[in-house]
Amino acid sequence: MNARDGLDFDADVERRAAPASARWGALRGRRGGGHDAADAGTRVEIRLALPAHGVTAILGRSGAGKTTLLHALAGLLRPTRGHLRLAGHTLFDAAAAVDLPPHARALGVVFQDGRLFPHLSVRGNLRYPAQRGRTGGPAFDDVVALLGLGALLERRAHALSGGERQRVAIGRALLAAPQALLMDEPLASLDPPRRHELLDYLARLPSRWNVPILYVTHQIDEALRLADRVVVMDAGRCIAAGDALEVLSDLSLQPLLGRFEAGSVLAGDVAEQWPDWQLTRVRIGAALITVPHIDAAPGTPVRLRVRARDVALQRELVTSSASNQLAGTVRRVLDREGPYCAVELALDAAAAPGQRLWALVTRRSVHALGLAPGAGAVASFKAVAVEGRAVALRPAR
Repeated sequence: MNARDGLDFDADVERRAAPASARWGALRGRRGGGHDAADAGTRVEIRLALPAHGVTAILGRSGAGKTTLLHALAGLLRPTRGHLRLAGHTLFDAAAAVDLPPHARALGVVFQDGRLFPHLSVRGNLRYPAQRGRTGGPAFDDVVALLGLGALLERRAHALSGGERQRVAIGRALLAAPQALLMDEPLASLDPPRRHELLDYLARLPSRWNVPILYVTHQIDEALRLADRVVVMDAGRCIAAGDALEVLSDLSLQPLLGRFEAGSVLAGDVAEQWPDWQLTRVRIGAALITVPHIDAAPGTPVRLRVRARDVALQRELVTSSASNQLAGTVRRVLDREGPYCAVELALDAAAAPGQRLWALVTRRSVHALGLAPGAGAVASFKAVAVEGRAVALRPAR
């Protein structure tokens, strides 16, 4: 990627504890705002280049440095060395003594708690960027319509639910005509129904206005739903970065991704519905698999997450209750704790080119089946292995 087209981050940042009162100062263009106790004392050393389109999810355990990275980009923390550039514009350069204040960086920032102005109505919050001279972004009415804010315009912040406050915060950030949106766990304080509702709104943003999003989260299901790319951080460093499907399916990274169980992500589209059985057929490349009913029309892009412990391996196709069987070639075998091995299968190029599936099996099974890099194998899993948080509808990009 040409660094002039996207984000070029090569800097060291050290976070020290900051008073909570500094947060509001940062929104008004003063330094020191934005503090996450989990990141306090974190030193971030990042060299990262990202394209200026789509959604990049920043994943990692609490204290990995995710929020520190985002706040350095926003201008809420000052790096100790290096440079930050966005679309060819220098935001920070220690050697050249360039350090733009937050309000001059053309970035929209959405925090966990919305941070709306309590003395203003929803309309007043949304109009605030224009009053500060930030124009040229999406039309006011378009943002209101997309985020479903029309009925809320005259309400004050205290009369809004958590999900409504976050929708207003996202709208305010969009109306600031940002070159990029920075989102710091914007759904963390919401209950599951409101979280999934707001995910639907977020998923529409990149294609509607072509604004790149850096999205900090520790929830893999949010990355599964939104992300085109994933960056994994640990102890202040970038451990992995790449295509979302590839990174989210890499079992070697699972210890860094928290509580979500190890598994693989398959990309496909809805092929047909079997309403009599409450099942959906999904096309993965040239292959068809069966999953519990997905409420989506044929052709809708989806991502399916299959836990490694739900995948069985055999050397050939067999008749069983596991209705999904995908052939491939063993790519690698990793030792895990206890009697287990993780086996990565590259699915056949003729059926699902470029897609991989992990299985967690015993060492005895690896030995009995002769599983080694280059060996052929068939992965099988039941339809019920893919449900709930494991399914993510994807808007067309």
